[in-house]
Amino acid sequence: MRLIAAVLISLAVFFVVGLFTFADMVDRSTPAPSPAVADGVVALTGASNARITEAMRLLEDGKGRRLLVSGVNPQASRSDMRGVARATQRIYDCCVDLGYEATDTFGNARETAHWAKDHGYRSLILVTSDFHMPRALLALRAALPGVSIRPYPVRTDDLDSQHWWRNSLSMRRMFTEYCKYLTLLTETRLHLAGSSHEDDPAPASDQPFSSGSALRDASNS
Repeated sequence: MRLIAAVLISLAVFFVVGLFTFADMVDRSTPAPSPAVADGVVALTGASNARITEAMRLLEDGKGRRLLVSGVNPQASRSDMRGVARATQRIYDCCVDLGYEATDTFGNARETAHWAKDHGYRSLILVTSDFHMPRALLALRAALPGVSIRPYPVRTDDLDSQHWWRNSLSMRRMFTEYCKYLTLLTETRLHLAGSSHEDDPAPASDQPFSSGSALRDASNS
């Protein structure tokens, strides 16, 4: 019993230390420095429109050739999204693509991977909220091996990332996102470990999961 208690206490301490480290990483990530020029810019939709407006500003500043807005509501028209992005008509018409298929972070990664492959892009600027960036980076880097993903996190106005434990909303958001991040991190490492044994003669039933399933499950959690 003492051994079990010691293990549980160690895990709890590890989790809490990791949570505070994660929150500090989020807090120190913004404001984001001006990124180097990349092939494309990707904005992941969410509760705040700031992600899209910031991504549009980067495109207009010449930081990328095209912009993908991933995870657009199917009910939103192209005209609606132009208003959200606050974009000039000329640049919006020529260089902005809307992705309607993604419904979660894994879907964002898959949609972005298809878009980058279609355009032959090897470097992307990723725009999403500060607290979402660590998980989004994991998903996109797993889905786009060999492609440089440069983070551009946007500060969340209603999140006190510096004193998150003092506010119930900030605490809940940080705790939830950290759990999702840990889940995706674990599943990604298991997926990579499984991929390293693809050539082993083990039967298919012995494989832990099929290609891509780990990231899909983690993103839906």
